[in-house]
Amino acid sequence: MSRPSSAPAADALTEGGMTHRQVLTALSGLLLGMFVSMIASTVVGTSLPLIIADLDGDQSAFTWVVTATLLATTVSTPIWGKLADLFNRKLLLQLALVIFVVSSAIAGFAQDPAMLITMRVFQGLGAGGLAALSQIVMADILSPRERGRYAGLFGAVMAVATIGGPLLGGVITDTLGWRWNFFVGLPIAVVALVLLQRTLHLPKLTKKKVSIDYFGIILISAGVSLLLIWVSLGGSQFEWNSLESWLMIGGAVVLLAIAVVVELRSKEPLIPLGLFKNRTFTLSVVASLSVGVAMFGTAVFLSQYMQLARGATPTESGLLTIPMMAGVLISSTIVGGLISRHGKWKAFVITGAALAVAGTVLLSRLEYDTDFTYVGFSMFVLGAGIGMVMQNMVLVVQNTTEVKNLGVATSAVTFFRSLGGTAGVAVMGSILGTVVADHIKSGMSGLQPEQQAVAAQTLGGGSIPHIAELPDYLRVVVESAYGLGVGSVFLAAVPLTVITLIAVIFLPNVQLGTLTAVQRTKLETTSDDSADESLEAELEQVGEELLEVAEASVGVPVTASVAAIGTTTPREGGRA
Repeated sequence: MSRPSSAPAADALTEGGMTHRQVLTALSGLLLGMFVSMIASTVVGTSLPLIIADLDGDQSAFTWVVTATLLATTVSTPIWGKLADLFNRKLLLQLALVIFVVSSAIAGFAQDPAMLITMRVFQGLGAGGLAALSQIVMADILSPRERGRYAGLFGAVMAVATIGGPLLGGVITDTLGWRWNFFVGLPIAVVALVLLQRTLHLPKLTKKKVSIDYFGIILISAGVSLLLIWVSLGGSQFEWNSLESWLMIGGAVVLLAIAVVVELRSKEPLIPLGLFKNRTFTLSVVASLSVGVAMFGTAVFLSQYMQLARGATPTESGLLTIPMMAGVLISSTIVGGLISRHGKWKAFVITGAALAVAGTVLLSRLEYDTDFTYVGFSMFVLGAGIGMVMQNMVLVVQNTTEVKNLGVATSAVTFFRSLGGTAGVAVMGSILGTVVADHIKSGMSGLQPEQQAVAAQTLGGGSIPHIAELPDYLRVVVESAYGLGVGSVFLAAVPLTVITLIAVIFLPNVQLGTLTAVQRTKLETTSDDSADESLEAELEQVGEELLEVAEASVGVPVTASVAAIGTTTPREGGRA
């Protein structure tokens, strides 16, 4: 089917046989579900420093509130992807949305960091399902080339939610209190569930015997969790070079090594290791690992920079991060449309990776008094780079993956992106905590004796302080420490964004396909049936040739003899 050079009109058919309006209708519940999950995640971003301070948490608790969600998302994503290859994807989407929103509401009643962290784990379980399943469902109804355009819509929804979430969260926190942030997603979630039920119609999966890789799920989850817990606690709860560290590393390595053996022998492996033979998949995984650090780390630590280094309120913090999200929104929307129109993707991905490198380098120079114009420009550059790379890594993998592995391959890319983000946030949090503690200690040493006594009493417990309540002489010390600390965090992310750039440069420039996953499945089934019919015809021809040879050898029509034998009546009590 030929494709017009301009964007299709509302009544033009896509290559999947649907109009643009029908596609938007089918995706409406999915888009709203993604929106509510993003809102529920980002609405607490700007108020998180205040939340942790009110719950008497320290920097470790702050990092764990973020890490817990990312850890659960990381571990659960491949599980959701595998389930999507086996069970009803629409039902799984609705289940993931319910888990996410209910746990968000319960988190609003948290009385201590432990309860908040627990609910954030369940939020992560739901978020893992939404992240993986939304990409899989898109592949069911859209071809890879068309997917770029609609992936831009998902990027736009994510950007709007990420911009609006912190702003909404800041206003709610300043007017009603931070607990109301956790309840804001409930009415939107109800609407999303209704829309999913009424508008999303997916073809039924062919019934087959289901074999769930329970051992693989347990081993991979345990190994990855142990590794990420080590990264999260190392340097704060125990030394990097300590017995605890070596036990955790050794345990993670053993569990993951056993998992590899189990996956190689499993009928339905959680992550088919054969996928890594595909160069596109392997390089996309590497790129996703490193870009995840930039994506998650930026969102987490920029809010701390705005509030703890610049003295901004939660509302102001949300406003000040708009350039970052504007970069994601503009680049993902425009680039998605261009990819669908022209069918070319690699130049955009390389450009995005280069912008991500530039953005992290610029942000590594942050201090507590850096000009806001410089900060805003740096955030926009990084956001534009992430917007070009993030969605398209999934797109290029889906384009080269067999339909039977589409769900698990899609979720694997999301899994490794979350893995990179989780580990990155944990390591960055450790770096930030160390740098801040060192600079506060050195800053306190230059104060007057009576001021040092106040500082020791105010900051001695290691809890995140309320900046607005600090005396001016101590406020400067804390803001300077956090400014330098966040700059150090982005400096540590620079080598990882360079790895992303190198990986996408070597990605094979495979042309985007024009068939949906459903169409590819039918085509493969038809091909298999044709192959079976061809084999039967060949066998029949061979059989006829053998009969002719036999007849020529014995001089008797073999077919007639066989027919005669078949009609002979046996004698009573004897043989025919």
